[in-house]
Amino acid sequence: MKNDSCIFCKIANGEIPSKTLYEDEKFRVILDLGPATKGHALILPKDHFANLYELPEDEAKDVIVLAKKMAAKMTEKLGCDGFNLVQNNGEVAGQTVFHFHMHLIPRYKEDGQKIGWNPGSPSQEELEEIKNQILS
Repeated sequence: MKNDSCIFCKIANGEIPSKTLYEDEKFRVILDLGPATKGHALILPKDHFANLYELPEDEAKDVIVLAKKMAAKMTEKLGCDGFNLVQNNGEVAGQTVFHFHMHLIPRYKEDGQKIGWNPGSPSQEELEEIKNQILS
């Protein structure tokens, strides 16, 4: 199912041209137009899912398998030194296009990019409380 007003649906389904690295019946992998590093690409499902929460489990499994294959190929061909897989859900998490997508980001020594967070330092009691909240 496609969303006619979604730009990623249009790209994934070939209505808008892209630099396509891979395509099958479920996904298109394209080069990002605003790359973090050389080779930064996106995995786009051809069906519309706003985020990870809407993505069916079988598609989620297929995305990670495809990400693994693409990361291996891109590492071999681009000679990168590492690799990030990034997937954001919700505006506060950095999602800017509300069509599920996974970023494939080749990493190079001295590429100047930072993907991370400031580590917290919760007490054992806080961790226990959070664990119980999630498991209740």
